[in-house]
Amino acid sequence: MPFVFFMAGTGWAEDARITDIVVTNSSEDLLVYFTVTDCFKEDMKKAIDNGVSTVFTFLIRLDEVRDFWWDNEIADLRISHEIRYDNLKNIYLLKLASGDGKELYVKDFDKARKLMSEVVGCRVTSLKNLQKGVRYQIGLKAELDKIRLPFYFHYVFFFLSLWDFETDWYIVDFKY
Repeated sequence: MPFVFFMAGTGWAEDARITDIVVTNSSEDLLVYFTVTDCFKEDMKKAIDNGVSTVFTFLIRLDEVRDFWWDNEIADLRISHEIRYDNLKNIYLLKLASGDGKELYVKDFDKARKLMSEVVGCRVTSLKNLQKGVRYQIGLKAELDKIRLPFYFHYVFFFLSLWDFETDWYIVDFKY
């Protein structure tokens, strides 16, 4: 059973980065867990509290590493977490990739931030697609989707592009 724990190196405190990466398996699937840190800025919280919907996209790529040849792509996933604030009910509505499309309702922003920045037990591929003794590589990246404002509001709210982010690719090597 492969089990890899990887903590990314420290970078600048204000830059978003991926930490606490765990690659493991269930009885049938290869799973990945990770957290994005430093991804919420104060102006982002203000925008969310004012009704701007925000989407984090996580890119997960699994390759079979082959020497002297191009790597073989096994899986290429794109999952999203979305948050928006309901001013009438004073709650945060979250749609998480692992939540089967159901919305979560959270009153506390810190709890919403934690849920938004974690990927828990994401199924990467079936173990049937992996071969024993072969080297593999998982690449992880997080992005804040560009905010799409209606009409020409993007000219008025030009400062919103200042909190767009994307992390570097984080790579984990493992042998199955």
